[in-house]
Amino acid sequence: MNPLAQQLNDTLMRESPRIAEMLSDLGQAMYFPKVGILSQSAEAKQKAKLYNATIGIATEHGQPMHLGVIQDKLSAYDPKDLYEYAPPAGKPELRTVWRDKMLKENPSLADKQFSLPIVTNALTHGLSIVADLFVGAGDAIVLPEKNWENYELTFGVRRGAVMVEYSLYDAQGKFNAAALRDALLAQKEKGKAIVLLNFPNNPTGYTPGAEEGRAIVAAVKDAADAGINVVVVTDDAYFGLFFEDSLHQSLFGQLCGLHERVLPIKVDGATKEEYVWGFRVGFITYGSSSEAALAALEQKTLGIIRGTISSGPHPSQTFVLDALKNPLFEQQKAEKFAIMKGRANKVKQILDSGRFGDDWEYYPFNSGYFMCLKLKTAGAEAVRQRLLEEYQVGTIALGAADLRVAFSCIEEPALEDLFDRIHKAVQDVKAAGAVQAGK
Repeated sequence: MNPLAQQLNDTLMRESPRIAEMLSDLGQAMYFPKVGILSQSAEAKQKAKLYNATIGIATEHGQPMHLGVIQDKLSAYDPKDLYEYAPPAGKPELRTVWRDKMLKENPSLADKQFSLPIVTNALTHGLSIVADLFVGAGDAIVLPEKNWENYELTFGVRRGAVMVEYSLYDAQGKFNAAALRDALLAQKEKGKAIVLLNFPNNPTGYTPGAEEGRAIVAAVKDAADAGINVVVVTDDAYFGLFFEDSLHQSLFGQLCGLHERVLPIKVDGATKEEYVWGFRVGFITYGSSSEAALAALEQKTLGIIRGTISSGPHPSQTFVLDALKNPLFEQQKAEKFAIMKGRANKVKQILDSGRFGDDWEYYPFNSGYFMCLKLKTAGAEAVRQRLLEEYQVGTIALGAADLRVAFSCIEEPALEDLFDRIHKAVQDVKAAGAVQAGK
């Protein structure tokens, strides 16, 4: 093992031994080179006042070389904020501004200790870092049965984890914290579990309320008290899009400092929060009572970044930072939020109108981009196909009966027509099935 990796492991074992136990084999082996091209380039940047011949970029007239056909479109920005490599951890000011934003939006973090957010190439990259550092073959990924399909690729296929699913809703249509607790305690023999908490949930658009949130945290603590090391990932991709009386803060705040056997990791980003999907700017943040442990985790994270993408795109980090600092940012974001909330409310109004008989019911939703129908009289895939072929409507079939509808990308006046078309497709499939059964 590289001596730098061993030093980081020794630090974690001394400062937070339970976190050290959570590392995968890859996580244990990972480190960020202290002596190499990046470190020597950083030293030269400070001291090589005459000629700096260390960095792998081209310069001209004292600034990064660039093409006019590109810079002409981006003339509002200094070339140094576009064309140079961003640091592996991301632009320092962006990291600080995002941390300030987290504190403002999550007052529960005020007295908690957590790392400076590290910039990732959006949220999937952040999740893959978690997978690489903490997930080994056979480890349990505990998540609700209604989940984002990419989790299977990121944790199951890439790292060989076992997906342990539990029912998202209880009999009252609330988050099933009891099922989460049971799924966690079932990992007692393994001694380790990775929990994925995705609120607002994809695909259902559900966020728990305050009491449910406390029950989730209690379930995690019960597992830790039982001797299970728990890595808890709050996948906050749709953070802030809370339209009703639900949690309006990430559970990351309540999880920080909860127990020595609990490592909270917040994965979030500008991607959906600030409506910049193609910019691919995300963040990963760790919670721990030990500054030395946080520093060690950052070094291992930077090792993963250096060994995969080297660093994230610089222009999009500059664009996001510029937006976050703009005095119009909050106002414009509030305007988009109002549009999204209006669409969600309109969907509920339509679904509660009683026009659709007994053909479906919908899963509770109160946030995010999506909602899910539970079809009662027709199969989801057959309805999806019928919608495409006859009604020019795209939806997502999940399992036998669930149909995900993204109201985020449908203008409010069109929502009624959308659900009318979905209902017609359901009736078509139901009628075809009745005819087939009568033959």
